[in-house]
Amino acid sequence: MTNRADMERASTELKSIYDRAIEFESIHADELAAVHPQFKESARNLVHYLALRQSDLRSLQETLTSLGLSSLGRSERNVLGSLRVVSTALASLRGEAVSFVPETQQGLALDNAVARRHKEALLGAGPPGRDVSIMVTMPTEAGDHKELVAEMLAAGMNVARINCARDDEATWQRIVDNLREASKDSDTQCRINMDLGGPKLRTGPLEPGPRVLHIKPRRGPMGRIIAPRRVRLVPEDFVQRGTKSACIPVPLECLELAEVGDEIRYRDTRGKKRRLPVVEKDEKGLVLEAHKGAYIQTGSRLRLVRSKAGEKIDYRIGELPAIERPLRLRVGDTLRLTGDGAPGTPANETPDGAIIECAKIACQQPEVFQYLAPGEPVSLNDGKISGVIISADDEHVDIEITKAKPAGSPLRGNKGINFPKSDIPIAGLTSVDRQHLPFIARNADAVSLSFVRDTADIDEIVNELDRLGATDLGLIVKIETKRGFKNLPQLILSAMRRYPIAVMIARGDLAVECGWERLAEVQEDILWMCEAARVPVIWATQVLEQEAKRGLPSRAEITDAAMSQRADCVMLNKGPHILAAIRTLDNILRRMKAHHFKKTARMRKLQVSGDD
Repeated sequence: MTNRADMERASTELKSIYDRAIEFESIHADELAAVHPQFKESARNLVHYLALRQSDLRSLQETLTSLGLSSLGRSERNVLGSLRVVSTALASLRGEAVSFVPETQQGLALDNAVARRHKEALLGAGPPGRDVSIMVTMPTEAGDHKELVAEMLAAGMNVARINCARDDEATWQRIVDNLREASKDSDTQCRINMDLGGPKLRTGPLEPGPRVLHIKPRRGPMGRIIAPRRVRLVPEDFVQRGTKSACIPVPLECLELAEVGDEIRYRDTRGKKRRLPVVEKDEKGLVLEAHKGAYIQTGSRLRLVRSKAGEKIDYRIGELPAIERPLRLRVGDTLRLTGDGAPGTPANETPDGAIIECAKIACQQPEVFQYLAPGEPVSLNDGKISGVIISADDEHVDIEITKAKPAGSPLRGNKGINFPKSDIPIAGLTSVDRQHLPFIARNADAVSLSFVRDTADIDEIVNELDRLGATDLGLIVKIETKRGFKNLPQLILSAMRRYPIAVMIARGDLAVECGWERLAEVQEDILWMCEAARVPVIWATQVLEQEAKRGLPSRAEITDAAMSQRADCVMLNKGPHILAAIRTLDNILRRMKAHHFKKTARMRKLQVSGDD
């Protein structure tokens, strides 16, 4: 039972919090003065929220709840207004004569009008019936197939992400053109966000394997072949994308002379004879059917048997892609990161398994070696492999593997490297990023800054965008480092010099940096902070990843997607089944709209036995 003394203490504490919130305005006066006019009130509210969360409020919350008052648990949208209203109600319960003058409905409304305006300025209004935007990473194929882009829009995408760490400006331009045309054709608004690669540490290339293609027909559970493998012959200079066929480059003459019903004969690398009938011919080349397994390599001889012409013509296979041979690392192994850029090589072992020379792979940014020390942890490939530094100098870093699969975990080229406890001073804007910014300024609606650590990173990109005259380009601040998370309030206030802005929770690298067990807690803090700032937040990394890649989501993925309703935008990565993933996410977000608005539960009528 709450007594009068408890109420007095609660009133005193509320007054103290209110005074501290006003004091914080003075402490952050310079930062508040520098923000964009559109963010003046939002920035003040963020500062008030920082003051509110300076102390542990749980005891105060219990007192307020026992009195049937707001516990301040959803006060972030209007801190001063919430404090005033609760203080007034508490004074009334104590028997004081008060004049109850609540804040405006707009100020305390669940759907804050200012926050919505900020969101729509960067992400667009979004489709009817859904509060949360869906952002999708565009595959390379989107540059060549406008129909794919149209299908993605129809499925529910309303923000397109172009990853500037992949492809090139020519490909990006084709994607942008297809997005603009498909949006116009379907009368669907779609914003374009271009994501800078940033200073992400990555592994270098691996030593290429043999240029061999393994043709594998489909086999049943008893090992018998139940369906042929489709093999496509293409011109030697043609880059084939978006096919499940095995592609073999051959001279153009072979493609021109061959007809349906002809036959391709060859001996594979094992000397086994193979015959592949030509079943289709189109503008891309020839389609063959392989009913037996085979290995075929660059330079192998193919014989075209023309049935109608009664002739046989020999050709040579063009350049096949090299087989990627990832390093396989086990617990206890040593991995050497090198700074010479040489292709990575597996460990050199004796016949009985004794290691003569450890596995090696380059680090694409070896300048970081000087900031590393023995005993510091290392994470590879988004946390799938972990280790600890044994030794480090300017030329190489030796790592003892402490976490991997029992049978060993693969490590490929261009995979992430994280040193979560190392203090590495890397600029947020790389020279490559600077080269891409003019293109982004001309074609995108927003730019994402990766691996933001402190306000100097914000200053750098703001100055560069101002120099380019890109004053209206939206800015998305990606939080994916421990330092970035610790500096989040300052980063938001600094970014507020521009309009519009957003924050992305890049959960992959963030989990590695902060620890997987802390990700949920860190994610909550970011959501709170962004709502207080009335800045849109993007929920990213591995959302419905299994469905996008394999066609079927896991139960954990469905729950994660449902929780993403609390953000303003959810990002999906590309995959062969991306259309299905977009539709699934769209369905989930529309359903969850009835249950949640951001972090506030909505109490619609229970439909325990209903179908909807």
